[in-house]
Amino acid sequence: MVTEREHTVPLDHAHPEGPSITVFSRELADPEGEDRPILLFLEGGPGMEAPRPSRINASPPWLERALSEFRVLMLDQRGTGRSTPIGSDPPGTPQEQADYLANFRADSIVGDAELIRGELGVRRWTVLGQSFGGFCALTYLSRAPEGLREVLFAGGLPALGPCIDDVYRVTLEGMRQRSLSFYDRYPADRLRMLNLLERAEAGEIRLPGGDLLRPSRVRQFGDVLGMSDGPERVHHLLELDPCSPAFLHDAEQLSGLARNPIYAILHEACWADGGSTRWSAERMLAEREDWPAEAFTGEHIFPWMFSDYGALAPLAESAQLLAEREWPALYDLERLRANEVPAAAIIYADDAYVPRAFSEHTAAAVRGLRHWLTNEYEHDGLRRDGERVLGRLLDLARGRI
Repeated sequence: MVTEREHTVPLDHAHPEGPSITVFSRELADPEGEDRPILLFLEGGPGMEAPRPSRINASPPWLERALSEFRVLMLDQRGTGRSTPIGSDPPGTPQEQADYLANFRADSIVGDAELIRGELGVRRWTVLGQSFGGFCALTYLSRAPEGLREVLFAGGLPALGPCIDDVYRVTLEGMRQRSLSFYDRYPADRLRMLNLLERAEAGEIRLPGGDLLRPSRVRQFGDVLGMSDGPERVHHLLELDPCSPAFLHDAEQLSGLARNPIYAILHEACWADGGSTRWSAERMLAEREDWPAEAFTGEHIFPWMFSDYGALAPLAESAQLLAEREWPALYDLERLRANEVPAAAIIYADDAYVPRAFSEHTAAAVRGLRHWLTNEYEHDGLRRDGERVLGRLLDLARGRI
C-alpha cells in the first residue's frame, strides 16, 4: 500500500501565521501491516529528497526489513523533491533569499515532522536518520522527544557545540589520507590527475553545461571517495580521455550541484550548532600549506563555487550572507544528557563525512544511546547492507544485544 500526501506547513515555525510551504510524504505498508507503528525515514544531504522505492530493485535495501514491523513514512524534506523545491534562482533580493533559505535547516525539518505527526494522529514514532538525517534526528531528540518511540542513527551523529572549524580540519586531513590511499591503489592515476589539473588550469576543458572545469572542481571529484564504490568511480573517470564526451559528461555529473542547490547553500550551516560558519572549509584548507596539488577535497563547500558553477552563480550574494549569519543552536545538551528515548547508532570507523571522534563524543553525551562502531562499511552502510544495519540498530535500541 502506498499513500501520498501533501502537508501545508509554515515557512518559519516561529511565525505560523506567516507564509506557508508544502511538504510531501509517502507512506508505505504491507497489505497486512496497515496498523503497524510508523518509522519516519529522514534522508541525508542536506537538500536530498527521500529515496523513490522500488520492489523490483529492492530499493532502498533497508525497506523490506522496515516493512516487516512498521509502516514507513518518507519525507521529501522541505525544499527538495515534491516539497516546494528550491531552485538555483529564488526570487527576491540577496537578503530576502538568505532569510528564506535560513528556514531549511534541521530545526525546521523537525518542526515539519511534528506537525505531520499530529496531523496523522500518531502518538510516537520511530525515526531512522541517514547521515544528515541523523543531524535532524538529534535535533528531534533535543526539541520534541515526546514524539519519539526510538531513534536510530546511520552514520549521522554530528558534533555538538560551535566547533565547525574543528570538524573541517578533521575532514580535510581525512581526505588527504584518502587521496594517498587512492594513489597507492591506482598508481597511474596520480600522473593522470596531475595532467588533468594542468589542462584545467590552462582553461582547456569546458563541460557540456558551459562551465569551465577548473582545478578546484577537479579536486572535488573526491567527494565520492567516502562511499564504498567511490574509488572505482574516480578511477574510471580519470582513465578516460579528458576531451571525450564520456569524460565531460561524467565529470559534470560527478561534480554537479544544479539538481539540489540546498546542498551547497546550507552544507556548512547544517553543522552550525550555534555561531557562524564564515566559509570554514576554505579557511581550514588555507591553513594547510603542505596540501598536495593532486589531493582531493571531499564534502566541502567553497565560495568560489558560486562563481565557477553556473547553476550556483545567482545565489552567490545570499550564500555569502548565510556564511556570515549567526545561527541558533540545534541541540540541547542538557536534554540529551537526560534522554529517555531508546536510541542506537552505527558509527563508521573511517567515515569521511561525519568523523568518528565527534560521533563517539556525541554518543557518550546522549543518555542511553548504544552505538555500534565498525569498519565493515563506508558511509553508505545503510544503503549497502540495509537489512543487517537496520536490524542491528533496532536490536541495540531495544536492548536485545
